[in-house]
Amino acid sequence: MDYLIEGLNALTWQQVVMWVIGALLIFLAIKKKMEPALLLPIGFGAILVNIPGSNVLGENGIVQWLFEVGIEASEAMPILLFIGIGAMIDFGPLLSNPKLFLLGGAAQFGIFVTILIAALIGDSVFSIEDAASIGIIGAADGPTSILVAQTLNSKYLAAIVVVAYSYMALVPFIQPMVIKAITTKKERGIHMKYTNYTVSKTTKILFPIVVTLVAGLIAPASLALVGFLMFGNLIRECGVLDSLSEAAQNVLANLITLLLGITIAFQMQAEFFVTYQTLIIMGLGLFAFVFDTIGGVMFAKFLNLFSKNKINPMVGAAGISAFPMAARVVQKLGQEEDPTNHLLMHAVGTNVSGQIASAIVGGLIIGLVAG
Repeated sequence: MDYLIEGLNALTWQQVVMWVIGALLIFLAIKKKMEPALLLPIGFGAILVNIPGSNVLGENGIVQWLFEVGIEASEAMPILLFIGIGAMIDFGPLLSNPKLFLLGGAAQFGIFVTILIAALIGDSVFSIEDAASIGIIGAADGPTSILVAQTLNSKYLAAIVVVAYSYMALVPFIQPMVIKAITTKKERGIHMKYTNYTVSKTTKILFPIVVTLVAGLIAPASLALVGFLMFGNLIRECGVLDSLSEAAQNVLANLITLLLGITIAFQMQAEFFVTYQTLIIMGLGLFAFVFDTIGGVMFAKFLNLFSKNKINPMVGAAGISAFPMAARVVQKLGQEEDPTNHLLMHAVGTNVSGQIASAIVGGLIIGLVAG
């Protein structure tokens, strides 16, 4: 009888809190359809690792083993996921309007402001490694958040990852409020012309190779992410590996996403997660996300001061890395203002630019902080 109630006797209120958090994530995944491929396994994993005596932890525990091998030792899971992401992306809209590169870069503004604020809170709460890892939440890029936090050995990896993916899922709810608050109805109604420039197959093949070389020279620490992202894109564009491209987009990406979600839960053990620092990270993560959006929009307005062909400022908001959700948000807002206004291709170009920019910024942060 004592054996049967041993788990109940060992149960803590913090573990019960984690059960509630896990259940909430599962609810959001199923009922609200918010990033279900990630939030559902993360939520279930949060429950799994907070059952007293659970054998998924420990020397022979499967979740701990997955974490140690797939994330802690090599960051293999988030890096491999970038092959699938790269295979999904068409860089054509970006290459046809290279000016969109600037918007993708500007939409990383909130990352650096948040790092500064987190660092100013003080070493007693966040080290510079923790501050840098928290700031990258603003990119709305889960794999990059994992890689940066793990490489810099942040003790708040789980909170950072959960917050990053949660805000990714909330892009359709948060971004419209931010965009409407900093743009006028006239600005949101600006039409953008489509260029007739057709991107050649040769250009699409050379692009991932050139980006890899440039990123390697500028930010060598970003090569794991940028290189695998570009490798996935090269598989897509080369035209001779269609079956592998489809496998990377579907089988590989889905499998890694599933395993990544439940593996991250290893760090969601109650003693690490139920802390006041987690609440601060949630606030700082939201700040980073909001100011990344503001940075993209305001830079588009700045470019309009010198440009004959005006950019709809909302397109700048798509410069965060949440692909393709941010682009869809911009398209929807444009249609609300004017049903004849089609911004999707411009927003997609900015969105994929943000995907590259966030990976490079992640590498720069790793290089600067670790160095």
